[in-house]
Amino acid sequence: MSSLNSKKAPNLLLPRITLLVILDIIVINLSAFMALFIRYEFDYATLIASGFLDTLTQIAVPNTVVMLLLFWLLQLYSSLWGFAGADELIHIFAATMLAGLLHSLVIFSGLVSLPRSFPILYGMLLCVCTMIMRFSYRFLRRIRSGIGMSGRQRTMLIGAGQAGALVLREFKNSRFSRNQVVCIVDDDPNKKGRQLMGVKIIGGRDMIQTAVKKYNINEIILAIPSVPTQAKKEIWEICSKTGCKFKQMPGIYQLANGEVSIQAIREIDIEDLLERDVVKVDMGGLSDLIRGKTVMVTGGGGSIGSELCRQLASYQPKELVIFDIYENNAYAIEQELHSSYPDLTTHVLIGSVRDEHRIDSVMEQFRPAIVYHAAAHKHVPLMERSPLEAVKNNIFGTYNTARAAAKYGVEHFVLISTDKAVNPTNVMGASKRVCEMVIQSMADSSDTCFAAVRFGNVLGSNGSVIPLFREQIKKGGPVTVTHPDITRFFMTIPEAVSLVLQAGAYAKGGEIFVLDMGDPVKISDLAHNMIRLSGFEPNVDIPIVYTGLRPGEKLYEELLMSEEGLTKTANDLIYVGQRTDFDPDSFLEDLTALRQLEEGQDALLRTHLRHMVPTYAPALETVHS
Repeated sequence: MSSLNSKKAPNLLLPRITLLVILDIIVINLSAFMALFIRYEFDYATLIASGFLDTLTQIAVPNTVVMLLLFWLLQLYSSLWGFAGADELIHIFAATMLAGLLHSLVIFSGLVSLPRSFPILYGMLLCVCTMIMRFSYRFLRRIRSGIGMSGRQRTMLIGAGQAGALVLREFKNSRFSRNQVVCIVDDDPNKKGRQLMGVKIIGGRDMIQTAVKKYNINEIILAIPSVPTQAKKEIWEICSKTGCKFKQMPGIYQLANGEVSIQAIREIDIEDLLERDVVKVDMGGLSDLIRGKTVMVTGGGGSIGSELCRQLASYQPKELVIFDIYENNAYAIEQELHSSYPDLTTHVLIGSVRDEHRIDSVMEQFRPAIVYHAAAHKHVPLMERSPLEAVKNNIFGTYNTARAAAKYGVEHFVLISTDKAVNPTNVMGASKRVCEMVIQSMADSSDTCFAAVRFGNVLGSNGSVIPLFREQIKKGGPVTVTHPDITRFFMTIPEAVSLVLQAGAYAKGGEIFVLDMGDPVKISDLAHNMIRLSGFEPNVDIPIVYTGLRPGEKLYEELLMSEEGLTKTANDLIYVGQRTDFDPDSFLEDLTALRQLEEGQDALLRTHLRHMVPTYAPALETVHS
């Protein structure tokens, strides 16, 4: 592809260098003549009588060759002069000063007869003329860019630091830029009233709304990569009231490393505004747990499972066993890991956790030391319509996997659970609560260290609300929300997986780990914010429609049941819920009875789940207020 493109695109490098060389020849000789002319106070007759002009003519060719060689050695033909800066100035100064020094040596050695002031005058003139010629291209580029300003987005830049300067320089110099920065906001009072590359710094964030009207701003760009989460949220809340598009730039270290470019400035995501710090993980503890061991991930092709595989691969396990029923997802993560971690031994196996014999044979063959159980049905409305499938896949899939883990000596087993398991109003949540009980009952009767990790909604996962809202906004709406008061906890996929991995390191047996996820987010607020972030006005440009709660859905989720308390761990954002007591023998009898239920016995199934999970109140029987 690159060779094809190179044939289509003309090579403009050689003509540009040729033109520069021709111009340099003119400037070199013109500067030498002007140096003599100035030395004789612009008296041409006296200059002719001195004979120095004849000398200059005689040395013109060698002088030109030497100067062109100096220019080449100091990279004056390899710089991009449309983006020239301090380094190019230094190179020009060094080349021309060397020229003056060489002429001084030649004159004082008696090889050439020229006035002693000639080297100084020549060096100064050559320096000035070369700078003018080289930098004129940049000024012409700036003028040409300015002609097209009328079609650009009038932009406010937030941040007058290193990152802001980098963004502003790119916008000013790039012919591909669609932004015209007309003002800058920075909270540093010492910068107020000053200018950055000719653009005025008007004050702090309190000036944003006033400046938007005064300067007719269309777009606001946050150019402070290291801004704290809370400060970013405060800035965004101000900007969201202006009706302007709001974007942010990536980390300055990413720009410096070449990982991303200025073009990676993107529209801010709602996950950037989560009102809490990112989960921190004890890397050393995880390395000790995982390195050199065989690790298995069930549901390894899903949103959580695939991220588990990515993060596990970085801890250098001996082998990674990926088990999933959906071959396309499994194949995708296999190819990704082969590319990113070519030395990692991976085994991608297709099968269902429902199949007791299949999961048993996999455990027997690979004897994993650690199992992360992410295989599950998760969509609440779908499981309400097919409740027996939730029981088969979630409950008995977990039971089969956990039993095989205990049988074949797995050291650590971590279940991926959900906040919907707390006081569940749907079959999916009730089934996940039974999964937790399976894990806790196994912990008491096995040498395997069993634990569960409970967290809320995962941003960006398949079927989650944010991708749905983005797609609806792209289509012009409406954005659909089930209820104006519905709330949810949110976290990112990498955070969720970090928590799962950390739980495996903390687990002693039978714990349910809970993440401090901050305050729950109101989904209607999320919808309003995402519409504003896209540059539209909610219910004016993009309508919001409330569709009613779906089957099994409740207004809010909880992370703990009333009988559970919290115990801190070494990580300030990870807690352990106290265990709830239940009779393991009766529980196993209930599982046996549950297994005997057949298709069509939905009412009986829900009744049996209510018996096993006393906090389960089906939504059809619950009045939400």
